[in-house]
Amino acid sequence: MKIAAFNIQRLGTNKISQPTIVSRIVKILLRYDIILIMEVFDKTGDVSSQLLDELNKQAASHYSSTLSNPLGRGSYKEQYLFIYRNDMVQMERFFQYDDMQLGDEDAFSREPFVIQFKSPTTDLSTLSLLHCQDEAQHEREEQHLVFCPVVQDFVLIPLHTTPKDSVKEIDELYDVTQKVIKDWNTENIMILGDFNADGDYVSKRKMKTIRLRTDSNFHWLIGDDEDTTARLSTDQAYDRIVVYGNTFYQGIVPNSAKTFNFQEELQLTEEQALDISDHYPVEVELKLV
Repeated sequence: MKIAAFNIQRLGTNKISQPTIVSRIVKILLRYDIILIMEVFDKTGDVSSQLLDELNKQAASHYSSTLSNPLGRGSYKEQYLFIYRNDMVQMERFFQYDDMQLGDEDAFSREPFVIQFKSPTTDLSTLSLLHCQDEAQHEREEQHLVFCPVVQDFVLIPLHTTPKDSVKEIDELYDVTQKVIKDWNTENIMILGDFNADGDYVSKRKMKTIRLRTDSNFHWLIGDDEDTTARLSTDQAYDRIVVYGNTFYQGIVPNSAKTFNFQEELQLTEEQALDISDHYPVEVELKLV
């Protein structure tokens, strides 16, 4: 099962009205069983509906979607959009994070829209004999057979940070994770999105102050040296995927977390790629039974 996060720059009525761009976006989306799309501007829901219709015209199996309310301070607001394949997952429940912790109110500009999925293709209750690697073995490029769980129910926590507040917002994801663990009684959690987690926004020194980095329960799957930007003049690991806990981490296909360079794949010029987005999707794969 392939999951991705994609900041499709300013996905609104202008972009959805351009058939060539929409066709290329659909080709990208067809790679995934679940995809989080950020920078959506769709108060009426028409943009998401049009995109979903175009996707289902090309898809071998049917996709559904769930759209958050507009989020943001002041008049500038974005939405989170989840698109997912019905034969692979079922949407169980969702909630909009209440960003009003006492003494730490309004930590997020676009607070997480938390969603839980259930997959009939994976099973956490059964221990399957799989090739598993812990991090030390990974570095030595060795493998051994152990019993590893694969994931059935899991939660996705999306975030698109405001660049100047990225350090604080990424750190606050720790509190969101703890709320999900407590309220939903699960530790199968993936955090994903455009964290702006590099460069001037989040330096290596500042990264060391973030609880998502200092707590060993959080596994960062997209490395600091990755380039998740589509502009050839930039080289930043803004977009990330983080999983919580060893059970979920062991359910990840080794080496599957990466950036998808759609410019190369679709043989586009830089200008054509930037018409789609200035970000590449980041993706990861879960093991299936």
